Amino acid sequence: MRTITINGQPHSIDLPDDAPLLWAVRDHLGLTGTKFGCGMALCGACTMHLDGQPIRSCVTPISAADGKKITTIEGLSADKTGQALQAAWEEFGVPQCGYCQAGQLMSATALLHSNPHPTEADIDGAMSGNICRCGTYTRIRAAIQHVAKSGAAGAKPGAKPGAGKAAAKRSAQ
Repeated sequence: MRTITINGQPHSIDLPDDAPLLWAVRDHLGLTGTKFGCGMALCGACTMHLDGQPIRSCVTPISAADGKKITTIEGLSADKTGQALQAAWEEFGVPQCGYCQAGQLMSATALLHSNPHPTEADIDGAMSGNICRCGTYTRIRAAIQHVAKSGAAGAKPGAKPGAGKAAAKRSAQ
């Protein structure tokens, strides 16, 4: 039995050390916003944050989460940058099928936390591991640039929860 911290809440989980974090979160904790895409860390649908860094949870063993803070798409509503990105996603009409959007938002949030004023090349580099089968890459880039220019980029987690839950809720479906 281990305790892991997800979205600021401790959870006890009894799984083997090599169990993928994705399955612990989805199947054992019921947080289904993070999606399974490829199982090989190639598509980005399973992106979560581990101590603020984007990781592919489909290949990350649960043992890697010991003593670390995990943030999923459900926890993004407590993050000012995440809130701003979720609003921009809606404003710019980014989602189509929506399947990749949780991973896209998690990668974009990590980018803007580490680089509040990214160039197009920075955005392309940070987002290159996230595949969108609907091809909304130009809208994703525009939404990220909009948040960066708005001054909301780089805001650290801990914002007042509530805003931006619509995008996370839609992604969880």
